[in-house]
Amino acid sequence: MTIYERPVTRICSVIFILLVTISISASASAQTSSIPDNAHAKSYGSGWECNLGFRAKDDACSAIIVPDNAHPTYQPFGRGWECLHGYKEVDGTSCVEVELPKNAYLDADGNRWRCLRGHRAVDNGCKEIVLPAHAYLTNDNYGPEWSCERGYKQEADTCVLVVVPEYAYLNSKTYGKPWTCERGYIEDDDTCIAIVIPKNAYFDDALYGPGWICERGYYAVRNTCNSIDVPINAHLNRTGNDWECNRGFRNTNGDCVRQK
Repeated sequence: MTIYERPVTRICSVIFILLVTISISASASAQTSSIPDNAHAKSYGSGWECNLGFRAKDDACSAIIVPDNAHPTYQPFGRGWECLHGYKEVDGTSCVEVELPKNAYLDADGNRWRCLRGHRAVDNGCKEIVLPAHAYLTNDNYGPEWSCERGYKQEADTCVLVVVPEYAYLNSKTYGKPWTCERGYIEDDDTCIAIVIPKNAYFDDALYGPGWICERGYYAVRNTCNSIDVPINAHLNRTGNDWECNRGFRNTNGDCVRQK
């Protein structure tokens, strides 16, 4: 490049920068002129959005009308206002006072009411819960809102005495029978009968089964424990109440045959 070409190159660069600047200014000016009153350009992307306290309507920004007993939220979404504590929104246009029935209170949100403990919501009021004899209030939000005292069970709207058979005691189960047989006894209909442990067995307090388990080396047959005849090349399994072939052998018709 000669010394005469350098000024020309510099002049072209300056002209290009000026054209770009004019183009950007014109674009910004056009964009600004298209923004309606009470609006501003979006902080990202193109377009505009209304200022706080205004909502877009027909390419314009209209002021949000806050009804009585409400306050502005100054949020870009929603109605732009919320009812004061103790008032509830009606049809999205107004706020009316929450009317508290007798034995009720405002909930934490302040736009509805709940019944005091010992009462339940019925229609538009709070009705007192009538407890049957031998019952107490609970904190359940469903059901009768009361439970029977220990030793009683619910039948319809009453609490009736639990009949505990001999050799049994009350339990705290919420299902099944309200009583459990004592150790050494097993449930038989509505009674508890003694567990008869056969020879070569020991007591088992599982909630199912006969109440006993055969000792290691024996297996149960009806109400007895028979000795296990372990074949050659076999051993008792983990439970000790059956056998299995040693490694390298397999059970074939009751015998342990070497695998080929």
